[in-house]
Amino acid sequence: MGVVEDTEPPLKRAKRDETNGFSSSGNSSVVRGSSCATDSSVADLMARPLTSSSSSQGDDDETIGSKGVIKKSEFVRIITRTLYSLGYGKAGAMLEEESGIPLHRSFVETFLQQVKEGKWDESVATLHRIGLLDEKDVKAASFLLLEQKFLELLRFEKIGDALDTLRNEIEPLRINTKRVHELASSLISPSTSGPGKENVSSRSKVLEELQNLLPASVIIPEKRLESLVENSLHIQRDACVFHNTLDSELSLYSDHQCGKHQIPSQTVQILESHTDEVWFLQFSHNGKYLASSSKDQTAIIWEINADGHMSLKHKLVGHQKPVTAVLWSPDDSQVLTCGAEEVIRRWDVDSGGCLHTYEKGGMGPISCGWYADGTGIIAGMTDRSICMWDLDGREMECWKGQRTQKVSDIAMTDDGKWLVSVCKDSVISLFDREATFERLIEEEDTITSFSLSNDNKCMLLNLQNQEIRLWSIEGDPKIVMRYKGHKRSRFLIRSCFGGYEQGFIASGSEDSQVYIWHRSTGKLIIELPGHAGAVNCVSWSPTNLHMMASASDDGTIRIWGLDRINPQSKKKQVQGCSSNGVLHRCNGN
Repeated sequence: MGVVEDTEPPLKRAKRDETNGFSSSGNSSVVRGSSCATDSSVADLMARPLTSSSSSQGDDDETIGSKGVIKKSEFVRIITRTLYSLGYGKAGAMLEEESGIPLHRSFVETFLQQVKEGKWDESVATLHRIGLLDEKDVKAASFLLLEQKFLELLRFEKIGDALDTLRNEIEPLRINTKRVHELASSLISPSTSGPGKENVSSRSKVLEELQNLLPASVIIPEKRLESLVENSLHIQRDACVFHNTLDSELSLYSDHQCGKHQIPSQTVQILESHTDEVWFLQFSHNGKYLASSSKDQTAIIWEINADGHMSLKHKLVGHQKPVTAVLWSPDDSQVLTCGAEEVIRRWDVDSGGCLHTYEKGGMGPISCGWYADGTGIIAGMTDRSICMWDLDGREMECWKGQRTQKVSDIAMTDDGKWLVSVCKDSVISLFDREATFERLIEEEDTITSFSLSNDNKCMLLNLQNQEIRLWSIEGDPKIVMRYKGHKRSRFLIRSCFGGYEQGFIASGSEDSQVYIWHRSTGKLIIELPGHAGAVNCVSWSPTNLHMMASASDDGTIRIWGLDRINPQSKKKQVQGCSSNGVLHRCNGN
């Protein structure tokens, strides 16, 4: 802290004593020289001392802005602080000079200069004159100052003075007893590791800690303006019902507001390689593939090309019954397919070959899933049991829950802790595998399917009463939001999270449409027609905010993308099954 580089703006430089050693002025102990280096962030705290502060005192009550809530003096100080932080020292000093509003009050300027120069006793005295209201803050700040004084004395082997500081100044504060003991031990063994010679905190570090400790009205926090602007952008983003863009696309030049055109609402491709109803589909975790399964007893792996369109990579053939689900392994190298009450098959994504078949005599699977680490699989069986196998097919566990009537849907959280399943018509089981403890979520109506959020903190439940409910499953489970509007009376309909930070809920529907709601408000924001049969399942790409897929009883998969027509000039039109100009179809040929 004793040396300031010449790059520091002249108006910011403070007068300093160039002598080395401990100063004899007053009763303070000061260390000079290059042993305590100053960095730019510390210099930023220091401002050019003004000859008069009368103008700033007159500005304290002046406000700016249309609503009269912004205090001009605070606004100017924050701008000044930002200029110094960005390295524009001359501009910061000029703003202080021209506005007459200093970055810090005179007592604070004196205090910071004393800390910078290592005048510890004087800085403690000035600290008490600043007028802090909270005695705890005063004690904590005093401890920081006196601790640094102790360490510098110890470093220059003034053991007696260091001991006196510890006994008569630090210990009477009666705070941070553990640290006091550590400091005392450094007196006994100053050469050992710990808060001794080799671990003296720099004065710049002390200033940083003081900045975090003292009220913002005393020392303006670094990057305060950036924080205010970021908070404003986040508030605008969170209030935007259609927000579905990356933060990098936010701008300071205008208030943020997305339109419906940011939601994937136009059919950009129709996949027609299945020959019967498509019941399930899911994007891979890396967003490079889409997998689908059908009543036609096959599953298909689709590859997403560089231009965003999909082509058939593998058709997985071997099941003798409809394939109810296809699920990606955690590393996306394999998929599981669940044959309805038949067998589970594991496939290699690269080759399309079947790696293993899992079955249990006399029983078939209703649902299946992966271990969190991909080393095994889980399945809900027709006899109401839950079975677990390793990849080679060795049965690891198989049990029936006391309340289990059926296991129509099953999954494991990403950390491997919770096994989630529909164990009764209207009950979800959350089984803690570590504590072997079960929590239950009881609904008012039959649960047809569920979906976990990416962070495993929330769950979507599709109910028979044409309602989707969002549950928080952190701590005590509770309902967060309800979504209504879609149609469901006979079939199993699946919903999903999607979009920016999974801020939307999408669902299929028996009326041949896809429905999308705003997750936080529950507002239905768009309905997507196009299919000619019930939409059984939807999946939103985890890597492309503007891509979604839907599977239907009409035997097709629709890929949804952005409406590329300028929303300002676009006239209201009825959405048909074709998109904007060119509709790509893929039948696997």
